[in-house]
Amino acid sequence: QVQLVESGGGLVQAGGSLRLSCAASGLFFNPNTMGWFRQAPGKEREFLAAISRSGDTTKYADSVKARFTISRDNAKKLVYLQMNSLKPEDTAVYYCVATYKVLVADAERDYNYWGQGTQVTVSS
Repeated sequence: QVQLVESGGGLVQAGGSLRLSCAASGLFFNPNTMGWFRQAPGKEREFLAAISRSGDTTKYADSVKARFTISRDNAKKLVYLQMNSLKPEDTAVYYCVATYKVLVADAERDYNYWGQGTQVTVSS
């Protein structure tokens, strides 16, 4: 069974850091592009970052590219999102996504595998 399972969310003070992890499970599940989206209360889901299989290509939303870093460990089938200088407006549910497409995309429609999400709350 193919699954994406996020971990690492929680409560952090403004200015702090968190590292989210996402484990891809499934014996033959080996996606190309992986990434992260988030959805804050009352807002639409928002693209954050994506990374190619090799890690050579990354893409970030302008709102986070100076503060967030995406990386992956293919041997462990993990993708990470390092989040620094967190702000209260970063409070949201964070979703891990994956696709077999090679394109490092920023649209929801390009990702057909989604995790259940992990809550990140940043207090002021």
